[in-house]
Formats: sequence, C-alpha cells, structure tokens
Amino acid sequence: MFSIIECRNITYYYPLSRFPALIDINIALEAGKIYGILGANGSGKTTFCSLLRGFVPAFYQGTLTGEVLLKNKPLSDYGGLLAKEIGYVFQNPFTQLSGVKDTVFEEVAYGLENIGADADTIEPRVIQAMEKTNIKDLALKNPLHLSGGQLQRTALASVLVQEPDILILDEPTSQLDPQETRNVFDIVKALKEQKKTVIIAEHKTDLIAEYADEVLIFEKGRLTNRGNINHILSSPDLIDRGVLPPQAALLSNKLKQYGISFDSIPITYDQALNVINRLLHTEKR
Repeated sequence: MFSIIECRNITYYYPLSRFPALIDINIALEAGKIYGILGANGSGKTTFCSLLRGFVPAFYQGTLTGEVLLKNKPLSDYGGLLAKEIGYVFQNPFTQLSGVKDTVFEEVAYGLENIGADADTIEPRVIQAMEKTNIKDLALKNPLHLSGGQLQRTALASVLVQEPDILILDEPTSQLDPQETRNVFDIVKALKEQKKTVIIAEHKTDLIAEYADEVLIFEKGRLTNRGNINHILSSPDLIDRGVLPPQAALLSNKLKQYGISFDSIPITYDQALNVINRLLHTEKR
C-alpha cells in the first residue's frame, strides 16, 4: 500500500486562540484502509478531519504551519477539484443540504451539476450512489422531510456520487439510532471492499473495533498513539485518555481482575464469544 495522504509537521491555531488545536502532527495514511479517529471531546479529532479536507485553514482561517500532501502533491494545489478527491460527511447531515433542491435525487446530483457534468454522466452516477446508500426509494422525497438516518445516507450519497478516493466521516452516527448506525457502517464496509480510504472520527469504539484497520488516538491536539486496533483498543488505559474501550474489552479486563486469564483481550462481540466458548469448553474438560 502507498501513502495517499500525509501530514508533515502540522500545528494549527484557530483564529484568536492562544492554544493550538493541533500540535506537531506527522502521519502518513495508506490507501485502501479504514482509520478510526478516537479521543475525548476537544482532543482535535474534528480539526484533524477538517485539516485533511482542506477546511483548515482555507475556511476556518487561523494559523497553520507544516503541510498536507495528497498523492504527493500539496493539498492547496487542488483548489476546487479537491471535492473529487476527498469526500467529507459532517456530524449533522442537515448542514450538508444545499437547501435549493426539492428531491433527494436532485440533492445527490447537485455536486456533479456544480462541476459541469453532463446529464448522461449525472443520472447513472446518482442512481449508483443511491443504490450504495440504500436510498433509491427516497428519490422523489423532499430532503427536508427525511429522518435523521435517511438524511445522513443522503449526505453520504451526495459525496459518493463524486467518486472520491478518500472519504472522511466526522462522527457520522452521533445522531442516529442503532439500526441507522449499522446502515452507515455497512456502507463503510462496502467502500473498503472497493479499496477506498475511509477516515472516521467516532466515539462508538465497538464499531471502530469491528470495522477499522488502524486507530489514531488524539489527546489535547496531539496524536499520541496509532496502530493495531487489537493492541490499542484492548488497553484499559484508554479510559484515562477519555476513550471508552469496546464493551468486550471492558468485560474481559474486568474478568482478568477476578483471575480469569486470556491469551488476548477480545475487542469485538465475535471475538468475545469465541473466547467464552473456549473457556466453557476448557471447563467441561
């Protein structure tokens, strides 16, 4: 795998802020992986996502030192074409609506219209994006009349229609019920199968444990840890960093305190089930 996006010596201050929101960030992200971004509120997760998309400092202003490279080229060189390279889905999908379209189909097509795509290109790509996000039956509905989950999937479709290589999701399930949350992550899984790079800032570590290839831990603007999900998410020290470990890891670490040993701490429900079955089988013998 090659590095698709890289941060070099990044430090960033929001306007009028005395304290940096990001401090000395150096990282290269590989193409085709799913990255989970974890940290307490205010740790820098959203700012990091905004940085990768080019919103920092172009939109939010402030002071940025260092550089971000996309496919070995400075992010600033892409200009308006950046939307075709990197898709971004906000925490609140309502803020992503154009507000000028009367149907979901038109809303999904809006980005392609803005870059001057012709009708023969727009229609099949919109249909494909709506099929990927399971909103084809909503095509003629008004976006303002959708549920939160439907709206989030519409926002996803409006980004996927651009066919970006990188998708950034900033806490995309924070306002969704469990079923819609699972729907969003099923879309993420499908994107991975298409070799897309997906970066997800999220508090739901159970889902990050299930879907991510690698995790990045942020604390007070610093990237303090990154790497293998099993090693990082099984650590009880996560709580001290403002991150709740997956439920499977919490249970297993608690059982260790009562003398039950594990070859490795499970971090997903399936892993925990396998461990429990092995323990039960050992007891019977």
